[in-house]
Amino acid sequence: MSSKVVVAGVGMIPFAKPGASAAYHEMGAAAGRLALADAGLGYDAVEQAYAGFVFGASTAGQKAIYRLGMTGIPIVNVNNNCSTGSTALFLARQAIASGAADCVLAIGFEQMKPGAIGATFTDRPSPFEDFDALADRLAPAEGIPLALRYFGGAGLAYMKKYGAPLETFAKIRAKASRHAKNNPLAIFRKELSAEEVMNDQVVWPGVMTRLMACPPTCGAAAAILVSESFAKRRGVKAEVAIAAQAMTTDTYSTFDTNDMMRLVGYDMSRAAANKVYEKAGVGPEDIEVVELHDCFAQNELISYEALGLCPEGGAEAFIEAGDNTYGGKVVTNPSGGLLSKGHPLGATGLAQCWELTRQLRGTAEATQVDGVEHALQHNLGLGGACVVTLYERV
Repeated sequence: MSSKVVVAGVGMIPFAKPGASAAYHEMGAAAGRLALADAGLGYDAVEQAYAGFVFGASTAGQKAIYRLGMTGIPIVNVNNNCSTGSTALFLARQAIASGAADCVLAIGFEQMKPGAIGATFTDRPSPFEDFDALADRLAPAEGIPLALRYFGGAGLAYMKKYGAPLETFAKIRAKASRHAKNNPLAIFRKELSAEEVMNDQVVWPGVMTRLMACPPTCGAAAAILVSESFAKRRGVKAEVAIAAQAMTTDTYSTFDTNDMMRLVGYDMSRAAANKVYEKAGVGPEDIEVVELHDCFAQNELISYEALGLCPEGGAEAFIEAGDNTYGGKVVTNPSGGLLSKGHPLGATGLAQCWELTRQLRGTAEATQVDGVEHALQHNLGLGGACVVTLYERV
């Protein structure tokens, strides 16, 4: 069985710096209420729920969702690193498309601590052992935090391969700030120049400044997905649908190619995007707006090429031509992205869904892109998983 999956409601709360947010369950419940209200539904309509978070105890999803109601429905807790929110969305969509349910809640939240992300469990093998070993060999950088080493190393590999200067990444961060100034839910809304990004604190000489990295933040977002038949029966607005979605994990090429760009998910992203384009019968040239995983400016650039928005080696020209912003070919991260909103891991994928749903409805206000018919979402988690989702205006 297959049913068209409608995005009936979305909700997002303003992200906050660690220590300045409500507790995780309060944030999650607040986002869930907003999504239900947006859909015009009560919690009693929800048949299943998927709750995404990374840093929390095993049934934190229940603690958040019980604030919406306690109806005995299945609640599944999801953890897939930085792609957690979109993995919850992926599972919710599958439940609808298969006919297992007609109305499903996907919710993501994160209550984070300040500073770089590190290992939580130090008394057992890390899932990143194999990644670390290759990164140590390809991009040695003593004292550099884990995620920064991976993505900085990937950016360095790109610069060496294609000759792009460090300033190219600074221009991505400056673009993010221009977009974020129009998003009241972004934490960092100050407009920056590329020169200011370049002159910021150096965290890896010749490779990255602090402003090229997204900060840890706390927050929550949610979506209500329904079947087309449910929407008709209940009079639910059906303006936005998921045209195609794919989730991928690592293949042998992640390690066998000795390429830092592939170590951070280039092949996962490309494979997921290609599956989505094929299933939907559209190509990257048909996409007007993208919310992609810019955990670092370096990963945004790499993702342009992985998603087919420009040719391999063509990202510098793509950026220089302004094809990644308003007036160009495809507006990337109109929300300001992770670089400006921050990155509460479990919430990020659903925050992307929130932005793109509003874009397709034409209700994104100051961040609105003109004439959006198709919108693409890319959410990546190392270790690894990548979810690419194509939304369409119905």
